[in-house]
Amino acid sequence: MNFANRVAIVTGAGTGIGRSCAELFARYGAKVVVNYSKSKDAADEVVAAIAAAGGIAISLQADVSNESQVQAMIAATVEAFGGLDYLVNNAGWSTRIPHHELDRLTDEVWDKTLNTNLRGAFYCIRAAVPHMKKRPGSAIVNIASVAGIAGMGSSMVYAASKGAMLTMTKSLARALAPDIRVNAVAPGFVRTAFAGWTEDAFSSVEKITPLGHLATGDDIAEAAAYLAGATSVTAEIIVVDSGMVAVGPRQ
Repeated sequence: MNFANRVAIVTGAGTGIGRSCAELFARYGAKVVVNYSKSKDAADEVVAAIAAAGGIAISLQADVSNESQVQAMIAATVEAFGGLDYLVNNAGWSTRIPHHELDRLTDEVWDKTLNTNLRGAFYCIRAAVPHMKKRPGSAIVNIASVAGIAGMGSSMVYAASKGAMLTMTKSLARALAPDIRVNAVAPGFVRTAFAGWTEDAFSSVEKITPLGHLATGDDIAEAAAYLAGATSVTAEIIVVDSGMVAVGPRQ
């Protein structure tokens, strides 16, 4: 993959899957904006790691659920690097709530989840589109979740937000064609600090995956990079979960 002379924004890129995406896009030659909401030190560490490997990156703060902050981030990106080619919508939020505990799905939980995971991605896309239309080959990659396919995951509203992201991906692919391609990656369980999953939870799922291991952040990043560079692919969803959604748990 060759992303030389390309510019990419990865939201929520200070840790986990976002960090893997930022580092891989930079390794492929892109100039990368490492977005963060609160984790400045972590984002700066990613920038330093990219620079140490010979890449180019800057960190920019923006809470994606705040449209004015998103617009400022996009403007700062274009000012720093002259344009925008790739947007990876990775920023997300969740809290673990068993799906049968409906009373715990408060308005606050609904609002924070949807504002970050769905509305935030849309804000980023809407602000980025005018700039991306100027750059042939531009692409958006939404980091969704198998929760949006299977209706499982850390909470019911998290699953709903990711299901909506998947349908929004298809709608946007149609609306923005032929100028901008829009695709999604749907990860399964990945060992990150997201939503506070424990090692016991990771290990129990890992044992029953068809492939016998969990996908990694690097696996998700490779899928995202493929979709960013695949000039004849749009409106597609790549599931990266070691086969769990497709064939179910190993017997």
